[in-house]
Amino acid sequence: MAKINSNFKNLSKNYLFSEIDKRVKLYLAAHPRAKIFNLGVGNTTEPIVHAVIKGLKRKVGELGRRETYTGYGNFQGDMILREALSKWYRKRGLKISPSEIFISDGAKSDCANISSIFAPDSRVAICDPVYPVYRDANLLAGKKLIYLAAKEENGFFPSLPEEKADLIFLCSPNNPTGAAAKASQLREFVDYAIKNKAIIIFDAAYSEYIQEKEFPKSIYQIEGSRKCAIEIQSLSKSAGFTGIRLGWTIVPNGLRTEDALGEGEINRLWRRRQSTMFNGASNIAQEGGLAVFSEAGQKETQKQIKYYLENANLIKEELERLKLKVFGGVNAPYLWVKCPGGLSSWEFFDKLLKETQVICTPGAGFGICGEGYVRFSAFAKREEIKKGVESIKKNLYL
Repeated sequence: MAKINSNFKNLSKNYLFSEIDKRVKLYLAAHPRAKIFNLGVGNTTEPIVHAVIKGLKRKVGELGRRETYTGYGNFQGDMILREALSKWYRKRGLKISPSEIFISDGAKSDCANISSIFAPDSRVAICDPVYPVYRDANLLAGKKLIYLAAKEENGFFPSLPEEKADLIFLCSPNNPTGAAAKASQLREFVDYAIKNKAIIIFDAAYSEYIQEKEFPKSIYQIEGSRKCAIEIQSLSKSAGFTGIRLGWTIVPNGLRTEDALGEGEINRLWRRRQSTMFNGASNIAQEGGLAVFSEAGQKETQKQIKYYLENANLIKEELERLKLKVFGGVNAPYLWVKCPGGLSSWEFFDKLLKETQVICTPGAGFGICGEGYVRFSAFAKREEIKKGVESIKKNLYL
């Protein structure tokens, strides 16, 4: 007799963003003429830059000609793209072999799937608040979770696990808090992982937003990390690939576990997993990704990142003028705002929606430690941000 996966009962009843949509629809049903300002959106809004569009069009054109048509590609990713990524890391002083790079359809799926190559009884440490995929994917796999509190008093970066963890998920800059990890903080986790034979899963999807040099953009800037860390990256937020879908995961050949058979074993296991369950990223998307790492692509995408950071600064300044306590938004596109007057996350969400028609994201949806905060996003269009913060200034009753 077929049975469902009982681990689904461990998930929250509604996905966070589904609940937000539900509340907004109910509000609009009662106020059909209301103009909503979505400052909680985690989706990019600026168009793909010119250099990347050229790359995408070039590949589309090739697919329309018999002599240049290609079907399935290398499931690990086009070698030309992997070599371009390897060169991109070398310019940052990091030696990453193309054989250690696995091109994917974005960071989210790899974040969800990477722990599948580790034992089912692994103890997995994740930050709280946390991007839901780390929590939900490991709950569905039946793994034991260890929550690491990321609170205001520790700068929203957690302390080391008090109990032994086998896998540790870290995200810097963090989604949702916008906090970036210092080298000294990452050093502690690398030392812990080496001592306890643990593996760090480092989500660097927002690392291109880091502006201050004291915050590393890659875990591999920390000495010894190649022995204990997997890094997951994405072009979704750094180049607007949220709909195109392209990312990559780095699995160093020197990565080891206590029971690994030898050098490169974990890299081999991930290659085996991907070849079984993944047919490779779209060849069109990969051509666009290659264009991102061209000289023109880097210049244009960095300009777009600057635009979003200017959005973040605009939100930050206006909310702080209202005496709201605001974190993040300097090295990340997200701002973490403390709810005023002791309101809960959902109470403040509803208050903003009803009084100002502004949508944010309730922190409680990211975990217990997210309660009492909301997330604002810099990815909205500039004109919508200006109108939204103006509505907050005029209509929010504090």
